[in-house]
Amino acid sequence: MIILALKMLFGDRGKFVAMVAGVFFSAMVITQQSSIFIGLMTRTFGFITDTNLPDLWVMDARVQYVDDIKPMQDTQLLRVRGVEGVGWAVPLYKGLLKARLSDGRFQNCNVIGIDDATLIGAPVRMVKGRIEDLRKSDAVIVDAVAARTRLALPPAVPGGARIPLKLGDAIELNDRRAVVVGFAETTRTFQSQPVVYTTYSRALRYAPSERRLLSFILVKAKPGVDPKVVAQNISETTGLGAFTSDEFKDITVSFFMTSTGIPINFGLAVVLAFIVGTAIVGQTFYTFTNENLKYFGTLRAMGASPFSLVLMILVQAAVVGGIGYGLGVGAASLFQYIATGSELAFRLVWQILAISGAAVFLVCAISALLSARKLLKLEPAIVFKG
Repeated sequence: MIILALKMLFGDRGKFVAMVAGVFFSAMVITQQSSIFIGLMTRTFGFITDTNLPDLWVMDARVQYVDDIKPMQDTQLLRVRGVEGVGWAVPLYKGLLKARLSDGRFQNCNVIGIDDATLIGAPVRMVKGRIEDLRKSDAVIVDAVAARTRLALPPAVPGGARIPLKLGDAIELNDRRAVVVGFAETTRTFQSQPVVYTTYSRALRYAPSERRLLSFILVKAKPGVDPKVVAQNISETTGLGAFTSDEFKDITVSFFMTSTGIPINFGLAVVLAFIVGTAIVGQTFYTFTNENLKYFGTLRAMGASPFSLVLMILVQAAVVGGIGYGLGVGAASLFQYIATGSELAFRLVWQILAISGAAVFLVCAISALLSARKLLKLEPAIVFKG
């Protein structure tokens, strides 16, 4: 019966291709849009991911996400260092400053000021240069992607390619000289602005003069002490917000999920893909079954049970779903490969494959049920009707 069901399915190539195309469309769009959504949400906490040495992030209690900077007074650093369970605490500056390039262009940059003494908070992956070179006069480290794109020098000839920054080149940050001493590989952020690392004291000179400039305090708990207990001690003692890296990531993602239209936009795309796929596959499958009623009626007259006929429909749906799902996920994976290194946020994880697979299963199940209802009401005498 299964072999016969497959022969019937492959025998009608037009409808077979139409059904596979419907499943392919659903699987590809659901996988692609979900991967882009996850990629965007991952970028929202990209800076936290790159700063992985501290156990805790301490900030103003009103901060809603990682880019919602509410500066604190420098005296808060001393208060945090005195809290029970704190191993060490260092300052961190994070601000959006305007860089002036050699051709007169301006570019907003995320300037990160790390602790002068320990250099805690520095980028993890250096492409060229050394982190220790930040101790040189006017030194900065630039993210490698921005050095080739937004911060690149003007072309040597009109219409030519821009020239990537190289070690020793200089830019201006808030009208102050900054010399490039290294390039780092950084995680893309939600705003995708160039990232520039320097020391904390130098970052304060680059930043506009304000009474409060301390963005975050990075804290490491003493060995054997639970960071969450230390975070509670800091909050109770200083009134500041203290969170582990994972908690801060969750806070950031929660803000974008509840305060922006991003989830709704991508959710609508996924729902529409599911509805369109179900409509195409369901209608085509129903037509396919209806056109083959005489053959099913013949099998019924020969003694085949309703269960056997329904099993044939389920096998056909499973084959269509498997082929369409494989092609759709393959196309989404190819899209990820092409998008690697581009500005597009795309992150394909196994959970998305599971969700996409479940959606395809529902599409095929609904289509099979619509056709199965027709078979369950089938009278064997239909084969004798003209």
